[in-house]
Amino acid sequence: MNLQIDTLAYTNRLRTLPPEQKLLFGLGILAIAALSNSPVHVIIIFWMAVWIVGYARIPAPVYLKLLGLASLFLIISWPALVVNIVSPERIELIKADRLSGLSLGWWHFYVSRSACIQATVISLRSLASISCLLFILCTVPFTQILQALRRLGIPAILTELLLLMYRFVFILLNTADRLQLAQQARGGYRSRRLALNSISLLVGQLLKRTLQRYQQFSLGVAARGFRGNFVVCDSSHYSYSIRYALEAIIGASLLLGIELWSNFRAIAI
Repeated sequence: MNLQIDTLAYTNRLRTLPPEQKLLFGLGILAIAALSNSPVHVIIIFWMAVWIVGYARIPAPVYLKLLGLASLFLIISWPALVVNIVSPERIELIKADRLSGLSLGWWHFYVSRSACIQATVISLRSLASISCLLFILCTVPFTQILQALRRLGIPAILTELLLLMYRFVFILLNTADRLQLAQQARGGYRSRRLALNSISLLVGQLLKRTLQRYQQFSLGVAARGFRGNFVVCDSSHYSYSIRYALEAIIGASLLLGIELWSNFRAIAI
């Protein structure tokens, strides 16, 4: 999946746009998503899908898989958000807010109505923000992000750390993939017991193998004359799009207008 995303970032239909234009758009909508309410979040989710699948021509299954993975983490976090615990003698106090519940020993576990509403708001905000980040991830190659950050005056030490972290993620995933493939070739997942044992061995060896490969990477960089600064080359030619810029400005303005109108209506009520 990581290699496919990197390939899509170089081959999408928006690759000729300047990285600053795409970064400014993605981060601007991300800021709106962080400060707005649920109706705007829903619009952002669908609008970013239009940009990613419609304009950038990212395959819909890939985008849905990435969004589904993020949704899986949100679903896992839901029990911690919506389930509350009180003592049995306080059940009458939370009766209006209680959707369902179960008493176990000295404690009463119940699903809170207000917590469900809050969890829904958090989930929509998270999905809207993730959609903006996926737009940047799928349309702007990482080397272009680094160059754009350097042109914006970000300190070199921060961009170097980002590059090393990015490379470390690839090394980690590649190492895990190789270990799992070797275990599958030896029949390590034929039964549930063997699968659990293989997973424990995989976790135990993953950090050790990853650190070994990262040390080899560091030695290779030093052998090539590394002097404390990574030079990233980019021979791409960009063309600024007035049409996309106008659509982004008009869309962002409409989102802000909807948010202001919603707040004004809430105050008036």
